[in-house]
Amino acid sequence: MLVLTRKMQESVVVGGCKGFELMLTVTVLEIEGGKVRLGFAVDKDVPVHRWEVWQRILAVNGKEVDGRALTVNEARPKTEGGGGRGGRGGSGGGYGGGRRY
Repeated sequence: MLVLTRKMQESVVVGGCKGFELMLTVTVLEIEGGKVRLGFAVDKDVPVHRWEVWQRILAVNGKEVDGRALTVNEARPKTEGGGGRGGRGGSGGGYGGGRRY
């Protein structure tokens, strides 16, 4: 495991050198009370999950329940005009309104 030290607003880039396309930029957004907020700049087609969520996806994908196989699909952004929010709009919510996983 590679371990790096970063300060607020400093980033780490994954890929992006000869032979490797830029895959991901991770930026330290906030450090407070023992918690670190990270920002991920990545192509919208690249799935990003918290580790514990990824473990759950792997654990249930393809498993059989009541004779039916479970398939975990990637969440997709809400389309324009899509219902379900009662006209409240489609903001990301939460602190900063960004994508949260």
